[in-house]
Amino acid sequence: MVFELPEQLNLADAFLDARVREGKGEKTAILYGERRFTYRQVQSLANRFGNTLRSLGIEPEQRVLIALPDGPDFVGALFGVLKIGAAVVMANPQLKQDEIAYFYDYTRAKVVLTVPETLETFAAAAKGARHLRRILVVGRGEGEHAWFDPEGHDVSDSLETEPTHRDDVAIWLFSGGTTGRPKAVLQSHASFANTTEWYARRAIGYREDDVTLSVPKLYFGYATGSNLLFPFSVGATTALFPEHPTPDVMFARIRAHRPTILINVPTMVNQMVSYPGASGHDLSSLRLATSAGEALPPDLYARWKQTFGVELLDGLGTAEMWHIFLTNRPGDVKPGTLGKVVEGFEVKVCDDQGTEVAPGEVGALWVKGDSRAIGYWHQMERTVAAFRGEWYVSGDMISRDPDGYFTYAGRADDLLKVGGKWVAPQEVEGCLLRHPAVEECAVVGTTDASGLTKPKAFVVVREAKAGLDEELKAFVREHLAAYKYPREVVFVDALPRTHLGKVDRGKLRRG
Repeated sequence: MVFELPEQLNLADAFLDARVREGKGEKTAILYGERRFTYRQVQSLANRFGNTLRSLGIEPEQRVLIALPDGPDFVGALFGVLKIGAAVVMANPQLKQDEIAYFYDYTRAKVVLTVPETLETFAAAAKGARHLRRILVVGRGEGEHAWFDPEGHDVSDSLETEPTHRDDVAIWLFSGGTTGRPKAVLQSHASFANTTEWYARRAIGYREDDVTLSVPKLYFGYATGSNLLFPFSVGATTALFPEHPTPDVMFARIRAHRPTILINVPTMVNQMVSYPGASGHDLSSLRLATSAGEALPPDLYARWKQTFGVELLDGLGTAEMWHIFLTNRPGDVKPGTLGKVVEGFEVKVCDDQGTEVAPGEVGALWVKGDSRAIGYWHQMERTVAAFRGEWYVSGDMISRDPDGYFTYAGRADDLLKVGGKWVAPQEVEGCLLRHPAVEECAVVGTTDASGLTKPKAFVVVREAKAGLDEELKAFVREHLAAYKYPREVVFVDALPRTHLGKVDRGKLRRG
């Protein structure tokens, strides 16, 4: 089936303005606490953001850094940047000062949007920034910085959307790798429209009557799609909240907004099913939930289904091919797998020479489709290595069964060779999570006194007790091949996370 995009394409027009033209202007686009925002109100807010940024000198193709909490202002700012033909750079608003300074320097953003609560940190990081012109504070206030009052009307809400080319850069995403500084992936307007059509509308079946709710925040590309662009593409509704997601928060938001699609991640899946009295929470409004970002152990999938009775669709995507291209589908789920290839994409499993391996064998993931990124910013060597013609060669290791279902084996740099045999950390982690004392865990490779690689587990426990380390080792030996058990178990209060919220395995390996 062919899907063609027009040469002139702007996401703000395709995902926002078009809904108003279709007569959906008064339909609820955003639920935020007790408030509702219509598509027309979001369009007005986006236009005022766009006009404000133009008044600060922002021109097409320049970068604007959005570091806002989830809410209508984030949505209005994102579409406002796109409306004037500029490029969006999204960042976690809770970044530390040195991390913010890195983003300023690396992206060369001209303006950063923040809120009064985080202004001090973002302003301190701006000292010495060579390219940043202004800080735009979203809220009511005054001072040396520019201020934008979302409730004010001193800025025109009329704005003609810039006629960008489908291949213009729309959003800078950041690779979800777990080591080193984040590297930017430049993605075009066309990529976002392409995946929306093939994955959201055709594979998952987003509908106008859907209400979406997400665990990951909007600055994470998984949520940018699943909890903003995808619902907006069909005139549906997204429920947003600024708080850090916890089981208490998620159950409360589900009660309040009655979502039909929940965008989830394995860590929260585990926390929700392990929550006291979890089965007593009403999730009947959900017609499905999705999982991505990390591997979903089959036992965790089974616990979710048993506890809540809601279908959970695991899938895999990358910033480089924007969003999900392998997924389980409603009515077609094979637990423990990533499902099948999304129509419009092609995936193969290859060895180091780029030759496809036999079904059941583990190899590198190669994928092609019309959501391929332009490349990495200031990373030509990595761009050449990763983008090979139409194909993107991922660092993910997968296998494919004879029926076309794919299984995740881990990142190439995370796999461990123990006693000459490959060990996938995700398999050991999935086993440990089955133990009632384990809240979270991560497994990495460590070198023993003989110079050999052995698994090492970092574990967050629900309740500490004497001898638990040996108990966990024995638990893994009981359920997996003996060579896979962690030779060392380290108890920690929390696992280190990257800017995207993934476990920072590099930091764990470095100690």
